[in-house]
Amino acid sequence: MSDRPAEDSVERMEFLLALRRRGIADQAVLRAMDEVPREYFVEAGFATTAYADQALPIACGQTISQPYVVAYMTEQLDVHPEHKVLEVGTGSGYQAAVLSKLAREVVSIERYRTLADTARARLQTLGYDNVEVLVGDGLTGAPARGPFDRIIVTAAAESIPDALVEQLAVDGVMILPLGKHDGPQTLVKLTATRAGLQREELIGVRFVPLLPGRAREL
Repeated sequence: MSDRPAEDSVERMEFLLALRRRGIADQAVLRAMDEVPREYFVEAGFATTAYADQALPIACGQTISQPYVVAYMTEQLDVHPEHKVLEVGTGSGYQAAVLSKLAREVVSIERYRTLADTARARLQTLGYDNVEVLVGDGLTGAPARGPFDRIIVTAAAESIPDALVEQLAVDGVMILPLGKHDGPQTLVKLTATRAGLQREELIGVRFVPLLPGRAREL
């Protein structure tokens, strides 16, 4: 996107500066956030506020997370170029696009076929060729594609999904929001060690619920 207008470049500089001010320091993550054109991943009516630090609505009653939360979760996930990453909750495809800049391969699961099909087409059009979008039940993951070095869940679970833990490679990391769907939620980092699962609580968040099964066709 080297042909961006000057005003867009200024907006992106302010966008990245805001992330740095809030503590995002990983240069690879900042570079990925800069390179992915967020305006293509929001609804047309919200394009002018795409870089505002707020969640925005997308189809099927879902949301695209605020940029800081995307950057923070990505930084905590600590993705390396050789990693295979599982994302649960494709949404518009924005988080998957950011991850694709950092990982060898991204597998993303979405329970809404409408969102999955739209995200898949968008990602292909924009050239994110190392992302595979599946329609399925995020709580069961993608065992046929595993194990995964990293797993990121972009909807809130009320308890840790055992099926996803089983798909983590040794030394693998999973980031997910945990908490009641109508109450406080906490972003949690899980690390799979040979001795067991290590848990670290990070920040308070607010996500849409992680629901079982595929959604009815929308």
